[in-house]
Amino acid sequence: MKILLYFGHPAQYLFLRETIRRLLKTENYQLVVLIKTKDVLENLLKSDGIPYQNILLHERGKSKFAIILSLFRRLFSISKILLKEKPDLLIGTDATIAQLGFLFRIQRITITEDDYDVIKTLGNLTYPYTQTILCPNVCDVGKWKYKKVGYDGYMKLGYLHPNVFTPNPQKINKYNLKKPFVLIRLARLTAHHDFGISGISHQLLQELIFQISNKGFEIYISSEASLNSQFLDFQLNIHPEDMHHVLSMASLLICDSQSMSVEAAMLGVPSIRYSSFAGKISVLEELEHSYNLTYGVLPGDQDKLIQILDELLSSKNLKEIFQDRRQIMLSEKIDVTDFVEWFIKNYPNSILNTYNTPSNTTKA
Repeated sequence: MKILLYFGHPAQYLFLRETIRRLLKTENYQLVVLIKTKDVLENLLKSDGIPYQNILLHERGKSKFAIILSLFRRLFSISKILLKEKPDLLIGTDATIAQLGFLFRIQRITITEDDYDVIKTLGNLTYPYTQTILCPNVCDVGKWKYKKVGYDGYMKLGYLHPNVFTPNPQKINKYNLKKPFVLIRLARLTAHHDFGISGISHQLLQELIFQISNKGFEIYISSEASLNSQFLDFQLNIHPEDMHHVLSMASLLICDSQSMSVEAAMLGVPSIRYSSFAGKISVLEELEHSYNLTYGVLPGDQDKLIQILDELLSSKNLKEIFQDRRQIMLSEKIDVTDFVEWFIKNYPNSILNTYNTPSNTTKA
């Protein structure tokens, strides 16, 4: 069986990384991995030794025109590869996978962790053409729920479940990071669904640094974009593949990144996300209100952000409290990598079959 996978974001690749490794070790499976240039995505594949082809060598611009142009470039590039490779199954989050699979009559799986209301443009370009929408049970895919296959878990558990990932303190010792520390993550906010979305400003970043320093914590800043010169002393300089080891050792994450907030929750690290998306994403709402693993604050409510920050950093047993909460979450979720491996190997019969675990997958 030949499977073509396309990744446009590091988190998408990480979700399927362990599954890819397992499939590559299994007879009768051939994988064609395609990527575009995005953040540290290519560095991760190089580090992991996974064969791949980069179909867009230059990162696209921020405008809506640049996004549309990039879509047409992907359609052209991937269509040529499909004609050459003739895969049996296409997997990805991108609209091109669904559209080209529909055009060439190839089986296709769309993976996502976002609600339709958050990614309406992508959903409208993707869901009418895909066969299967594979996502956490908590996700709402709108009127296409008849295509949804839900599972009791999160995409980030595909690479941060304890059966797959074990934090390694030695991985970060080489960076001489001082503990305890707070990690601040600044996203670039250039995706199609990020237009009009606000995050952490320079002024707020200065206030956060002041408050955290007064509590006796070190500060490290990870940013997708170049940091302003006044913050360079706090810049985190590490290998991309070590980020989750560093995150696991943090006392707290503050960010305007939805993905990293979920990653922190998977590791039992408290996080505060300051974003216009707060209150809008089902996965994060569940992690916040069912498991108390993260906190969402809307831009403009800086007082609330500082209040939560003060309460968390003043807690004497912060790590133990959040590790206990993490264990409760894990006890109610499946090993996502095991499930995804089973689902792909048995596709399309796996759409109707029941995954044999205490917490079953559901067809909405």
